[in-house]
Amino acid sequence: MKVVILAGGRGTRLSEETGIRPKPMVEIGGKPVLWHIMKIYSTQGFNEFVICLGYKGYQIKEYFINYFTHNSDLTVDLATNKVELHHCTSEPWHVTLVDTGESTETGGRLTRIQKYVSNEPFFMTYGDGLADFDLDSLLNRHHLNPNAVATVTAVQPLGRFGSMTTEPSGQVATFVEKPQGDGSWINGGFFVLEPPIFDYIQDDTEQFERQPLGRLTRDGGLFAYHHTGFWHPMDTLRDKEILNRLWTEKKAPWKIWE
Repeated sequence: MKVVILAGGRGTRLSEETGIRPKPMVEIGGKPVLWHIMKIYSTQGFNEFVICLGYKGYQIKEYFINYFTHNSDLTVDLATNKVELHHCTSEPWHVTLVDTGESTETGGRLTRIQKYVSNEPFFMTYGDGLADFDLDSLLNRHHLNPNAVATVTAVQPLGRFGSMTTEPSGQVATFVEKPQGDGSWINGGFFVLEPPIFDYIQDDTEQFERQPLGRLTRDGGLFAYHHTGFWHPMDTLRDKEILNRLWTEKKAPWKIWE
């Protein structure tokens, strides 16, 4: 199965970084968050990627064009302008990079890569979220439902603020710094999609998460895989700092590779 990654948004809530680079190229532990996402899939046996480019997409193209060189030792003969590569550690990835428009909505980005996924089911995710989920479990859940056109990974994020209960006197009875949220399940951004999904996207102006998934829900074709493990988006500078700290302290739950 191929993995489609939406990597074309502007990431305005992370403007400290995205003013000079696309959001998927913001680094965690010295590697773009896009690389981390691809490693999650690759480690579990999925190495064919279709990346939907938009805002500053040329930087993502340049990253992969030069990837082999950047991950090798090399000898440069300046007299003959020849380069000899040594000890390459590149991943076995097959990456298709598609310009899907700088301002195109997520539904439109998907329709523009339809020809690259053929008439087969595929994974889809965004270029800014990390998780330790199991792809085989996600696929098994998807295949349990013969009517499933899409299966979305549902997650429960941590609450943003500390939670407490107090006595009438004002004394704090309980305090939890990072409580579970309000119990609601939200879109974690990791999908399995069947080819009929394209029939639910009417034009480029539609956000995939709104009109198409709304239509699909009404038709009974959207199912959920509940993930109770680690999940964290990279929406803000604070998110980036949290993910970098986990990586630096060697506590990154999404690092399922050696």
